[in-house]
Amino acid sequence: MHQMSTDMKACVDECLTCYSTCLWTAMGHCLEMGGEHTKPAHFRLMAACAEMCRTAAHFILIGTDHHRHTCRECAEICEECVADCARIGGMEACVDACRRCAESCRRMAA
Repeated sequence: MHQMSTDMKACVDECLTCYSTCLWTAMGHCLEMGGEHTKPAHFRLMAACAEMCRTAAHFILIGTDHHRHTCRECAEICEECVADCARIGGMEACVDACRRCAESCRRMAA
């Protein structure tokens, strides 16, 4: 049976929190705000971030060593999302969730 370490469980939690926060922020906040919030590059980045977080959590949960690759990519996308959401402003929850997820995923990728 596949056993998850405490760090793995924490990473799954951070990834799923980031997934839901990014998706909710994009659909609930950005679409309402318009302007910079809905420019294609930003909106696609948020969608990619949410999906990559969900994928990284999925790879940890199914117990494949390939989670290292997905976690590495997840950390990279989350860092881009942090920078872009901070640049636009008004998305502190997304910035915080992405930052925590990136840190956790970096540990999993190591």
